Amino acid sequence: MSATSTTLAASDWTGGKSPFNVSYGKLMMWLFLLSDAFTFSGFLIAYGLVRFSADSWPVPEEVFNAMPFMHGVNAPLIFVGIMTFILILSSVTMVMAVDAGHRMDKKGVAKWMGWTIIGGAVFLGCQAWEWTHFIIGTGGGGASLTWNEYGPASFAAFFFFITGFHGTHVLSGVVINYLVYYNTIRGVYEKRGHYDMVEKVGLYWHFIDLVWVFVFTFFYLV
Repeated sequence: MSATSTTLAASDWTGGKSPFNVSYGKLMMWLFLLSDAFTFSGFLIAYGLVRFSADSWPVPEEVFNAMPFMHGVNAPLIFVGIMTFILILSSVTMVMAVDAGHRMDKKGVAKWMGWTIIGGAVFLGCQAWEWTHFIIGTGGGGASLTWNEYGPASFAAFFFFITGFHGTHVLSGVVINYLVYYNTIRGVYEKRGHYDMVEKVGLYWHFIDLVWVFVFTFFYLV
């Protein structure tokens, strides 16, 4: 093999050329999100198959019609709508954090990451209240993995499993966002000369928000 061929082979296989012109960390995050998207898709497809093969199914407007501190008030899907708005708003603050990182604005990154963390924590608190209300129920029976006063037990099982799986992702995102926020105020990324980590966790956070749109559509609107 000639010296030129050897050089070309080395440049092609030693990892010196970045695929798609993105960093290794971002590429791995995209691959993880792709695999996670398949997982959520499988869960939602299974839910859809059971939902449309059942003879009867709970009406979301009748199940999710309560509001905190407003006992007896019929407010169909208002609370979950507020939850959704909060999560989408946290995605906007994450965009602002990433933009601040591109400008090497340490204070801006810390501020917007802080708001993103608060938005995620508030969403989790809202979800905890919704779970509590769903478990307690309105007719005394409530709901569990094996019983559901609103209709088929499979509705409750899917609800707990899929919204719980998504909630676990949100909790993980809040923890990771806090670590990034902590490193930001310590100046870790400023010393590195870039805020790529903010962009990586931003991809994960936007994915969580996008998945919730599908969960919201399947459970609360269909």
